[in-house]
Amino acid sequence: MTRNAGMNELASAAAALVGPAKGILAASESIGAISARLAAAGVAPTAANRRAYREMLVTAPGLATGISGVILGEEAFRQRLRDGRLFPAALADLGLMTGIRADVGARPLAGTRGETITEGLDGLLPRLREYAGLGARFGLWRAVVRIGDGTPSPLAVRANAHALGRFASGCRDAGLVALVEPAVLTDGSRSLGQCEAVTSVVLLEVMNSLYDYEVDFGGVVLRPTMVLPGGDLSATPAEVAEATISALNGLPTALAGVAFSSGDQHPEHATGNLAAMQHALCLWPLTFAFGRALTGPALAAWEGEPGRVRAGQRALVRRASMNVAAVEGRYTTGLEHDLLPA
Repeated sequence: MTRNAGMNELASAAAALVGPAKGILAASESIGAISARLAAAGVAPTAANRRAYREMLVTAPGLATGISGVILGEEAFRQRLRDGRLFPAALADLGLMTGIRADVGARPLAGTRGETITEGLDGLLPRLREYAGLGARFGLWRAVVRIGDGTPSPLAVRANAHALGRFASGCRDAGLVALVEPAVLTDGSRSLGQCEAVTSVVLLEVMNSLYDYEVDFGGVVLRPTMVLPGGDLSATPAEVAEATISALNGLPTALAGVAFSSGDQHPEHATGNLAAMQHALCLWPLTFAFGRALTGPALAAWEGEPGRVRAGQRALVRRASMNVAAVEGRYTTGLEHDLLPA
């Protein structure tokens, strides 16, 4: 296959990932994170229950109507459904693209005051090629930058942007769409304007890094955090939308799309903020790549009980449908009060 043919295939896959009325389901939490969530819901945090939880999510009837792909972590990627199929094979059968979280988490960054660098670059390309051979279609790398007193430092911003550039370059060479996530988080009360300014700087540094690594932007989907004030400060959906769209100014026109992380937002708040952005004139699709804003209601409805699998799946599909309504410009808070289908 020629390089141009490979780039065309990546661009097509990236376009499908953020296609009309489609979003991404993030089920890629670390073992520790998902175990803590299960325990909080009263479910024993065993490997079997983690597998059952993920199977409940991905086999939800009708999920592919509004979801294009599912991001898995290393454990889930190698687990099997009860029928014996590996998760990537089962997702393909269900009409869903498989994503893999390729980083190994954040670690302290030397030379900073408690800031972090996301690790996992050692041996990255062989791992990405293995994932592709096992059915992955896209990869995710999450870099965390925090707004605090004197942070983020230029060093932390550059180091994490550099890692995202290397990751995206590796995805290109492995034939995977790169889902690039610069997560800008806040410590304490920070104004919407301050968060917008920092997010803009971080995104510019990340785009420069991708350019330095000669990454084809047509094969890249950006997964940013929405611009939100920190601490006990609040903002309306219109204010969040305006600040977020402003922070996106300067992104390359060739970028395949933007699929937002929900962060720690309440599911309805994340949907409302996403809906408010659809009124802006943008060069790329603005959709969702939500984790807990989709899976939280499903976990609460499931409770680890085999007899409540359908309840969990209905809750998941309902939240996906709310976010599809948001990206299609037809979301209203009234939709949230419609009765669940039986």
